[in-house]
Amino acid sequence: MILIKNGRVIDPSTKRDEVLDIVINNSKIDKIGKFPITSEYERVIDASGNVVSPGLIDVHVHFRDPGFTHKEDIESGSLSAARGGFTTVVCMANTNPIVDNEDTLNYINEKAKISPINVLQVGSITKGFKGEELVDMNNLKSCGAVGFSDDGLPIMNSDIILDAMNKAKELDVPLSFHEEDPSLITCAGINDGKISKQMGIVGASNVAEDVMVARDCMLALKSGAKVNIQHISSKASVEAVRLAKRLGANIYAEATPHHFTLIEDDVLIYKTNAKMNPPLRTIDDKYSIIEALQDDTIEIIATDHAPHTYEEKNVEFTKAPSGIVGLETALALGVTNLVRKGHLSIMKLLEKMTINPAKLYNLESGGIKEGSKADLVIFNPNEKYVVDAFVSKSSNSPFKGHSLYGQINYTICNGNIVFENIENK
Repeated sequence: MILIKNGRVIDPSTKRDEVLDIVINNSKIDKIGKFPITSEYERVIDASGNVVSPGLIDVHVHFRDPGFTHKEDIESGSLSAARGGFTTVVCMANTNPIVDNEDTLNYINEKAKISPINVLQVGSITKGFKGEELVDMNNLKSCGAVGFSDDGLPIMNSDIILDAMNKAKELDVPLSFHEEDPSLITCAGINDGKISKQMGIVGASNVAEDVMVARDCMLALKSGAKVNIQHISSKASVEAVRLAKRLGANIYAEATPHHFTLIEDDVLIYKTNAKMNPPLRTIDDKYSIIEALQDDTIEIIATDHAPHTYEEKNVEFTKAPSGIVGLETALALGVTNLVRKGHLSIMKLLEKMTINPAKLYNLESGGIKEGSKADLVIFNPNEKYVVDAFVSKSSNSPFKGHSLYGQINYTICNGNIVFENIENK
């Protein structure tokens, strides 16, 4: 048994925010209240000055397993997630082979069984990510796929997407979409704007995202399917989602920490570690994302954790792959850039990293209640630390060396301590 003493328990699912104790017995939350320290507890955690929150849930990660395990694998990705306070992650399907078949899905689900956290997997929407033929969604769902996405590539055929949405609605699973029209992009990973011109590059215009978001919002409205617009980066795309919601579409949208923290100018500072799809855009785009987080047009914060090796990133900008690691810095970036700057309350931030992601994927986790699974993160929102080494196999992050608030001290998954900040011992 574990006793967590004197923590500020914040549970967005019930709006609870009070200093309490939590007793964990085996894998479950046994009791919530005020309890004396006795010999029955194997471990007592003093959480004074810390927030005790539901374990974070990330609906958008790339663990690169199978096929690219020199960048990340399920084991290293899980440890990276645990260090970042995440107890549940949803992996994308752009592995090698692609998760469009039962064998690959079963391989991942078997490896996930020995992970210290909850690793869930989506299947691809189309076979081979070719955008031409739907996978057997019934079969993949029966084998454990929690949703479907061709993330990394857009699907250009609207008829295919409408068929996928109709099927997803029937199966009650979400579809997640990467929204960039490649015909409107010259060089991916950098906004087509003042910085790209300064670098002599024709980049990725916001309209490449906007037209795809607008289309899929209208198809979602038509089908009634639960649809997630991934890593939204453009002001116009935010407005398209806002309109679709107002019209009654079952749309979710996610924003990444890098899109609410950085802008296109930061490419000059961080080089290829600021190259991602969709790219960092203007300050107006950044603040439209923050406003959309405030009014719940964007309900979810997701990392798009995308590990690449130093050798892959340490090349000319146009030749480098897009993406950054995000699991180990996400909560602190939210605390530092949203909560401490007055944009969101700590309750609202955690809502977008716990219960809302759980609702998207129909998960029972995301809250703190007696009898529920003991998935928790304990962190100090007022404790500053410097981002240095990463547990991930990769360290492609623009936030290396940054001082951030929100030190994570414990992550508990299924009643087990899966991360402990030994520097604070």
